[in-house]
Amino acid sequence: MRRLIVAAFALLLSLLAPLCARAEPVDVAGVKYETVEEVAGQKLQLNGAGIRYKFVIKVYAAGLYLTAKATTPEAVIAMPGPKRLHIVALRDLDGNDLGKLFYKGMETNTTREEFVKAVNGVLKIGELFGAKKELKKGESFSVDYIPGTGTIVLINGVRTGDVIKEPEFYSAFLHVWLGPNPPDSQLKTKLLAGGK
Repeated sequence: MRRLIVAAFALLLSLLAPLCARAEPVDVAGVKYETVEEVAGQKLQLNGAGIRYKFVIKVYAAGLYLTAKATTPEAVIAMPGPKRLHIVALRDLDGNDLGKLFYKGMETNTTREEFVKAVNGVLKIGELFGAKKELKKGESFSVDYIPGTGTIVLINGVRTGDVIKEPEFYSAFLHVWLGPNPPDSQLKTKLLAGGK
């Protein structure tokens, strides 16, 4: 009887272990970032998350998902597999302004050659957010890179626009936050799991 109880207890523990092991979401200004997300059938882990401040105003929360932890921009860019940048508006954001900020951020943080290779995607993402007009407080978008497919944009969880096929685009896009001149250096550090 004792063996049966021990065996039943062991079975119960093995069934509960995955539930207990699941990490709590990371809270960033009230936005919950799950520690694991699935992109293109592959599990990605939250590399880092933080807030974009403009002066003292909270603009948006951002979270970066990768196949493994990375603490430098070079490691993030070189990492194989899918990637996701997920942004949640912490105030109303003008769609045209977002498109212009992406354009300027990519132009400022990449070489001329890199920017030229990514320019088709730069224009497409600018058009997407221009058409959206406004991202209201609490709304979100994800920009996913899927190897062999390209970059996909989801606004409020819904796929929007065409696939951006140029592989150079996603690297240029990530450089907005991880390049030498990011809009918020503290956010850059947070996205890089506290690295540089």
